[in-house]
Amino acid sequence: MTSASPMISVKNLWKVFGSNPDQVIGTELASLTRSELRAKTGNTVAVRDVSFDVAPGEVFVVMGLSGSGKSTLVRCMTRLIEPTAGELHFGNEDVLSVDAKRLRELRRTKFSMVFQHFGLLPHRKVIDNIAYSLEINGVEKDARHARANEVIELVGLQGYGHAYPDQLSGGMQQRVGLARALAVDPEIMFLDEPFSALDPLIRRDMQAEVIRLHHELGKTMVFITHDLAEAVKLGDRIAIMRDGAIVQIGTPEDLVMNPANEYVANFVKEHPKSHVLTIRSIMRTPGTGEELSEIALAPQTTVKDAARSVVGSTRPLRVVENGQVIGIVGHDEILRAIAGTED
Repeated sequence: MTSASPMISVKNLWKVFGSNPDQVIGTELASLTRSELRAKTGNTVAVRDVSFDVAPGEVFVVMGLSGSGKSTLVRCMTRLIEPTAGELHFGNEDVLSVDAKRLRELRRTKFSMVFQHFGLLPHRKVIDNIAYSLEINGVEKDARHARANEVIELVGLQGYGHAYPDQLSGGMQQRVGLARALAVDPEIMFLDEPFSALDPLIRRDMQAEVIRLHHELGKTMVFITHDLAEAVKLGDRIAIMRDGAIVQIGTPEDLVMNPANEYVANFVKEHPKSHVLTIRSIMRTPGTGEELSEIALAPQTTVKDAARSVVGSTRPLRVVENGQVIGIVGHDEILRAIAGTED
């Protein structure tokens, strides 16, 4: 996904913990491993010269192993942690130069954050937990409760507005967290491993919920995870981090089919390629007079998702984009794709 005007832009961002970060940034010391740098200078590089743009409406996933710097990065993007160097722009606004008052306004009205630990107020009912972000913005009670009821319905919490957090399951508590983040109608949502503490089945439900909400609302999201399957399921693009640096950015298909190096290849090797390979990459031009099925598929449909429809049809299926047939896909294309990706 691209845009002439990014929603948020990160350029050459660094976060160095230690007493003398200037001796690291832009010097040969920056090439040392974390352990070497810590032994030599006492500094730790948590975010290392990171640059990327996030387009409006994009779900941009940052993933990596524990200690890779992904959570520090998202905290730098919201200035919960102050970056050491670099640039950070929200639209045309320089986020690193705004004063404390404007930063609070951005966090209250433009940015929303959802974390692994729900942080719900135990003595407040669900409706008041959700409305809390509006309350601190000075919204009157009737208006904030009206908005809270809207997002309660949006995230599937109907009937639970007057329950207390300890009366809800973990998945329902995280729905409250999502609703609270949505209440202010933010322009960007930052989600830092929001589902990693949930049981696998609940986690899948919450991933589906994020996908549904994104389709309905089109919110720009920066989503942090250590789970490749989650990243592939949710992300329009994925950035893989290692030792504070980004080693590759691409679509799920890019990363799985064309890893930039051995580290990325090892990261993605267990993920079935048919789950990310799209039919755009395997479709062909229809032959003269070839009879086609009336069934249409979007070009971003994965081979896995397309297989059942294709195999169940006696004729090739149309691949349609913006109302136009841009190609077709049939049994042969699906079988070749599956055979070629299961290695």
